[in-house]
Amino acid sequence: MKIEQIYTGCLAQGAYYIESNGEVAIIDPLREVSPYIKKAEDNNATIKYIFETHFHADFVSGHVTLSKQTGAPIVYGPEANPNFDAIIATDGQEFKLGNITIVALHTPGHTMESTTYLLKDENGNNHAIFSGDTLFLGDVGRPDLAQKAASMTQEQLAGLLFDSLRTKIMPLADDVIVYPAHGAGSACGKNLSKQTVGTIGEQKATNYALRADMTKEEFVQEVTDGLLPPPQYFPLNVKMNKEGYDDIDDVLERGTRPLEPKEFEAIANETGAIILDVRHQNDFVKGHIPRSISIGIDGGFAPWVGALIADVKQPILLVAPEGREEETIIRLSRVGFDNTLGYLKGGFEAWKHNGFEYDTISSISAEEFKSILDKEEVPVFDVRKDGEFKSEHVVNAHHTSLDYLNDYLAEFPEDKPFYVHCAGGYRSVIAASILKSRGIHNLVDVAGGYAAIKNAGIPTTDYVCPSTLK
Repeated sequence: MKIEQIYTGCLAQGAYYIESNGEVAIIDPLREVSPYIKKAEDNNATIKYIFETHFHADFVSGHVTLSKQTGAPIVYGPEANPNFDAIIATDGQEFKLGNITIVALHTPGHTMESTTYLLKDENGNNHAIFSGDTLFLGDVGRPDLAQKAASMTQEQLAGLLFDSLRTKIMPLADDVIVYPAHGAGSACGKNLSKQTVGTIGEQKATNYALRADMTKEEFVQEVTDGLLPPPQYFPLNVKMNKEGYDDIDDVLERGTRPLEPKEFEAIANETGAIILDVRHQNDFVKGHIPRSISIGIDGGFAPWVGALIADVKQPILLVAPEGREEETIIRLSRVGFDNTLGYLKGGFEAWKHNGFEYDTISSISAEEFKSILDKEEVPVFDVRKDGEFKSEHVVNAHHTSLDYLNDYLAEFPEDKPFYVHCAGGYRSVIAASILKSRGIHNLVDVAGGYAAIKNAGIPTTDYVCPSTLK
């Protein structure tokens, strides 16, 4: 028996390759399926089943394409109703895979169809669970994403999740391994661990939601407390996972179209496409196409695209580092953005070399920022997340979290410079690019973010001051 976790850091997502006696099961595959197929071929094995723990909200699974290319059936748990052929397992239904058995345990609560897959080894012993978004390490799945589809409140779904955990998962032996669908960084839970593999016993001892003396009322209160609104793209990804989508090869064929600067500009004007610049933020600051949006490929790329671009059908034109165009298109497709129309051939340097207009972002060091603050009080906008800001921030700074930046455009001064920072520089440049695309140009980015600000000795406070905005 072989179990391999295939973890994708930018999505904080774990897919699983399970093999026994020449037969393979894939659990929650990513959109690009060729690595799974190649791995099975290299091992002279055949993909027999594709298991989906639920209709994912934070990424588009590769289940439809993988089934099409291998002939392996897709398996969902009870109450799933996809628009394509699939096996809808009953609670407790067993699936033989070589010398092992995979059992579907219906665990509703995160969603109604959520299912945990229990793996029994060659001797019939419970070996591991693939818990999807039902149980994470350190947390459980948020119960607010499926309210509309289930015609239930988040409190009712949380109550179902309490029952699922205590009747299906907690009775398992402490040494049963837990393989979750996500780790720290995912928006599918609140307090996910950085660890990606654990055991039932460890979770009983450390996970707040598995306390032995916890009442259902306490569980519902604690699980629903402090939930932030989900990213806008979540329901759109659920729809794609449930109804199907274009093959990744078709997406790549459309997107990997090299465009000369003049053609690139013409298509942008004709289609209303967003120009998405995925170069490093430092390069974007020095020069970029006017009104383009910066979301660097080497940061939390896909989740930020999903959070900040409202519609997965939005046409996109790419400015990418040379040789990373295909990678960018694949990573966009993982969160459902399939409508890439092409990329700028030769990158930004070709645009600049051909004499096209370009823009820059005013940027200063933390030391320069300190010298300004020593002389006068200026507007400072912190675009970090709520928890980061509440923990510590520049005295009298306003808080306009990047996630909700578009809701606060009216808060930025029109008649004087203001200063923007994040933790390290990645998010503040994203924010600056969005503001400039909205016609707000009197901003200054503080390079290096809050880390540099602290090192420069700029006064900070650890409480939320009255001037704080959301």
